[in-house]
Amino acid sequence: MAQNNTEITIPVADPNDPYAIPAAMPSSADKEPRSFDVNDFAMPTRKQEDWRYTPLERIEEFFDVFSPSGETTIAVGHADGSAVDPERVRISQVPLGEGLSGTVSKPNDRASVVEWNSGRTATIVELNGEIDQPVLIDVNGQGADLDALHLVIAAADNTHADVIVEHHGLARLAEGVEIVTGRYSHVSATFVQEWAKGSKHVANHRIRVGEGASLRHSVVTLGGDVVRIRMDQDFGGEQGDLNMLGIYFVDPGEHIEHRTMVVHNAPECKSRVVYKGALDGKDAHSTWVGNALIQPTAPGTDSYELNRNLVLTPGAIADSEPNLEIENGNIIGAGHASSVGRFDDEELFYLESRGISETDARKLVVRGFFGELVEEIGVPYISEHLMDVIDRRLARGESDAMQAVLEDK
Repeated sequence: MAQNNTEITIPVADPNDPYAIPAAMPSSADKEPRSFDVNDFAMPTRKQEDWRYTPLERIEEFFDVFSPSGETTIAVGHADGSAVDPERVRISQVPLGEGLSGTVSKPNDRASVVEWNSGRTATIVELNGEIDQPVLIDVNGQGADLDALHLVIAAADNTHADVIVEHHGLARLAEGVEIVTGRYSHVSATFVQEWAKGSKHVANHRIRVGEGASLRHSVVTLGGDVVRIRMDQDFGGEQGDLNMLGIYFVDPGEHIEHRTMVVHNAPECKSRVVYKGALDGKDAHSTWVGNALIQPTAPGTDSYELNRNLVLTPGAIADSEPNLEIENGNIIGAGHASSVGRFDDEELFYLESRGISETDARKLVVRGFFGELVEEIGVPYISEHLMDVIDRRLARGESDAMQAVLEDK
């Protein structure tokens, strides 16, 4: 299919004059091709950088083109249950490859190109003007048969809107998401994954932030047997502002993986990436890989990425890998940090010495760990629910631990 793409381009150095274009080489963190052709991508192996943390044997069905079941439903309304104003929120479904679908970059790994070639239609949500109520896009899994879904969120110039995309139910879903924000727009897009046990979700978000626009892109992952979300972003003009936030809570046996790729390709743009996760139980496994690339075309860049992991019980594993590549010396700043740690015994002792039970003390510590980030997401509809889910997970974890002790006896 012919596509209208403004693709990321990296200048190619002249081998006869290596100093003609300083640092003109592909990013070591972004080696994969960008293509709509499945044959352009090798079958994933653990030896490949993009897949070395992923349990490939658990998601191998997402690596070959398939016939989607069509069981996954999608509905659009406001978070308060009211219908959207069609003059402000336009919803359409088009054959995949038509309209706005396929216009934000191209598939960039084996899973995303398989989704593109397996899908049939794209749901397009176009936002325009001042939208007072959050727009809720409800994605509901109806079964474990393999399915594909493609979503495009497009904000016009000067649009102000909040969008929430909720995933729930039982599903094995390959998902593609394209987000484009117009000039001087201010948009928040929050993606919630709260799948039923046994669900698998492999997704790719391709994002373009417009000139002078701001986008707050938030990911909240609270459930699913395997969830892998890759996010690739660039800027469509100067003075764009990107804020990527992530919260995840991993239960025993679950693998939750988030990968961010921020490309600074325009002048005077700002990006912040902050992800925090808690892991509770044996074989709970999280992966966060953050990549930031500052190209020669991006003077005045201000970039930072951070990942924090709180391991609540023995037997959980958190992989955390920040990467930063700077090809431009004329920047405001760039940095990254990550950490993996356990409960602070002194904090727990202090709280318990004040008469607070261990269970409640653990809840308070985890609430404090996530609290600032929850506030920054800034969507009350999400915030209250998130804290309730975390409390329930911690209470369940205490119950499971006690049961294990009793069984050992």
